[in-house]
Amino acid sequence: MSRPLAVLRPEPGNAATARAIEALGLTAIRVPLFRIVPLAWAGPPAGDHDALILTSANAVRQAGAALQAYATLPAHAVGAATAAAARAAGLRVVATGDADGRTLLDRAGRAGVRRALLLTGRDRAVATHPVLTAIRAVYVSEAVEEVDPALLRGTVALVHSQRAARRLATLVADRGAIAIAAIAPAVADALGDGWRAVAIAGRPDDAATIAAAAALADACD
Repeated sequence: MSRPLAVLRPEPGNAATARAIEALGLTAIRVPLFRIVPLAWAGPPAGDHDALILTSANAVRQAGAALQAYATLPAHAVGAATAAAARAAGLRVVATGDADGRTLLDRAGRAGVRRALLLTGRDRAVATHPVLTAIRAVYVSEAVEEVDPALLRGTVALVHSQRAARRLATLVADRGAIAIAAIAPAVADALGDGWRAVAIAGRPDDAATIAAAAALADACD
């Protein structure tokens, strides 16, 4: 019998991942480690920039009505989910990355971007880059305090970020009872050692992370 898959990401991504797992006939346990909260923010004039950089679908969802001021800018998005959220919000996506935010920015620079605006979370992996002239935090990911680590025992936990990896590592005492499917190598590195098993997704996206978790669920028992 396959292990259940524990989904740790915040809503609304948690529910989306859980539904995708259940569509495969597997059991999903929803244990969000964080909640997403919008921040008040003041954006610079769109004319000051030649591109909009989006490293998370949460930035699109939480930016609010002010996002429309940048609808004329070409948008560069990390991953298909962020690109889909941007298009749904009326933005013009010209590039979709398949790695991390810094790689996306490097590619934007090679494409000629010189004055980009980054909309992101308060806790972010990228703080500076030569193509960025402004960064605005439009949301914060707050820790959910009432997490019961006992719910994770005997599961394969899907870990979508380095921050989630670090929090999971502090919450769990018996790491050998939990297997891990990490979205990227850097996320796996942030977890530390001692887990039942660790698999890394073939691509840094939700579907590949689910696939890695499903394979691990059968292999562990």
